[in-house]
Amino acid sequence: MNKDNIAVGLDIGTTKIVAMIGKKNEYGKLEILGVGQSKSLGVHRGVVNNITQTIQSIQQAVTEAENKSGYKINDVVVGIAGQHIRSIQHSDYISRPNPEEVIGDSDIDALIGQVHKLAMLPGEEIIHVLPQEFKIDGQAEIKEPIGMYGGRLESSFHVVVGQAASIRNLGRCIKSAGLELSGLTLEPLASADAVLSQEEKEAGVALIDIGGGTTDLAIFKDGIIRHTAVIPFGGNVITEDIKEGCSIIEKQAELLKTRFGSAWPGENKDNEIVSIPGLRGREPKEISLKNLSKIIHARVVEIIEQVYAEIKLYGHEDPKKKLIAGIVLTGGGAELKHIKQLVEYITGMDTRIGYPNEHLAGDSDEELSSPLYATAVGLVMNSIRNNTKSATPLVELKKEEPVKVRPQVVVEEPIIEEEKEEPKVTQPIKHETTDDKIKRSFFDKYIDKIKEFLDNAE
Repeated sequence: MNKDNIAVGLDIGTTKIVAMIGKKNEYGKLEILGVGQSKSLGVHRGVVNNITQTIQSIQQAVTEAENKSGYKINDVVVGIAGQHIRSIQHSDYISRPNPEEVIGDSDIDALIGQVHKLAMLPGEEIIHVLPQEFKIDGQAEIKEPIGMYGGRLESSFHVVVGQAASIRNLGRCIKSAGLELSGLTLEPLASADAVLSQEEKEAGVALIDIGGGTTDLAIFKDGIIRHTAVIPFGGNVITEDIKEGCSIIEKQAELLKTRFGSAWPGENKDNEIVSIPGLRGREPKEISLKNLSKIIHARVVEIIEQVYAEIKLYGHEDPKKKLIAGIVLTGGGAELKHIKQLVEYITGMDTRIGYPNEHLAGDSDEELSSPLYATAVGLVMNSIRNNTKSATPLVELKKEEPVKVRPQVVVEEPIIEEEKEEPKVTQPIKHETTDDKIKRSFFDKYIDKIKEFLDNAE
């Protein structure tokens, strides 16, 4: 066990920002040392739209994680999502000057470097270049080309593309919060690391991560990433619909959704009512749980149908591309009651809820195994693979040098109402491979490019 390899993941979501510090224990499991969470201000549908508020929210989450863990965070692996993300399939090849030499890392780097020269739309940048299967002199379906002989090396690639401005705004927020950026990962890929098994990836599986602002999709088949997509709707649009449909404030709508909401209207009887406190002495509002479920159901169906359209676009109906392991739901939206049954009904595919507890040490806080934290856990795992020493014990820092205290930021939190003002129910309710080397070498170059841009911008 490398006790110095302290990893940090930073999940900048639309609803919340999570800073998570962890390390691998002697059994190879992830031991979480500290978690900080803050309300995400300044992020809309996965994209930063207010730099100052985002910096404050990041600092708040980071400071809380540092206080809980006793470590000072130096650098972070950050998840990226947002409606500007798109993916393309691309094939490319190189002709090697000397076929008598074995294929090495430099050949793979040269092939990936060639993909980076692809012409993108104005303002777009390549975020990930993920090799799928290699071909050497016409011999197909090679997963590990290093060490083989051949003159023509070709591969199919899954290329993830995003808006350069959005990526740089994210980098600016990280730097201004007093942190270094050690890695950038597409959020559905991080979530997949945390909740999917290798067997599922081999058999074929679609991971659906339902967040606050976006719903992310990652499809795996034969152990290889085949398709990714970001749909610009998430749990927040459901809350917004409840707010409009029931004429209540947003906080009450969120409470209604999480406590009493269901994606399946047939589960609720017509006489099941929930009472909402009125504003400033007004009469309480009575809302039928059946109507509440109808509102939620309509919006969830819309989200799932868009995701299913992406799954069909990948080619799920082709027998060779069939996703045998079905669908795995994760993210905060996966906690909605009866969503699993609704997804199975719409898609006809086997569905389960994905929890990140498989990779967590046995004594971890139960709350951390919630689908809410799947992306954060995946980002910490990504940071561990990069072998970064992302945090330093405060005790060591005290011996060596005075600690630079990160400025405390006071962010206004919504006032929580008294217990008596929460919704009341008036009627009882029933119930290390080539892949890793490629990723690391690519990310080193990519992160250096972002750092150089940020330095020049100052």
